[in-house]
Amino acid sequence: MGGVRKPFLRLAGEYVLVRSLRPFLADDRVVSVAVALASDDAADPPPWLTALDARIQVVAGGQTRGESVARCLDALPEDLHVIAVHDAARPLVTEAVVRRCIDVADTGVGAVAGCPAVDTMKRVDSEAYIQSTPDRSRLWHAHTPQTFPARVLRAAYADLEEGATDDAALVEATGMRVRMIDDGGQNPKITRPGDLAIGEAILGGRGGDSSEVGG
Repeated sequence: MGGVRKPFLRLAGEYVLVRSLRPFLADDRVVSVAVALASDDAADPPPWLTALDARIQVVAGGQTRGESVARCLDALPEDLHVIAVHDAARPLVTEAVVRRCIDVADTGVGAVAGCPAVDTMKRVDSEAYIQSTPDRSRLWHAHTPQTFPARVLRAAYADLEEGATDDAALVEATGMRVRMIDDGGQNPKITRPGDLAIGEAILGGRGGDSSEVGG
């Protein structure tokens, strides 16, 4: 996006970050929300964020995603049963998907929103030459939220090793089972300029309702 702060972009007239937060704030089981922002933004957070909900607190993020999540974990209450981690640039997650992920984590296992792979996948070497073709019937795209029993996620981050591509990878290393939750494939990350147009089309199809269930 050319260095633009993606969470501060507008999608269909509302900030991407606000859209990403609303489905969590709609669940009355959510008692605290830590939002990691760049240091400058955290020192002077936008009023539209701080006034959104009393449960929100702003945290100065780290140099990596892992460091930012770790700082948010430190800022959250110690007595939480479940913790969800969500990308600020995924504003199309629905209330239903958030609810399902929390429900699964509440049973004592991890949950990751995502969708089954529908394209043929290729494993390549460092020069992009194909090495093999995995069976896509067992492959999923991992999105967020990723929800876990709080004690397990905190323990995984206590031994944080950079290189893990998501929170589930850290939790998987502890031996905990993690279940994929189908979000219907309509939970893309805002990464490129064209993604905003895709997001608007998805919202238009929902009629603006963020509570629809994923596929």
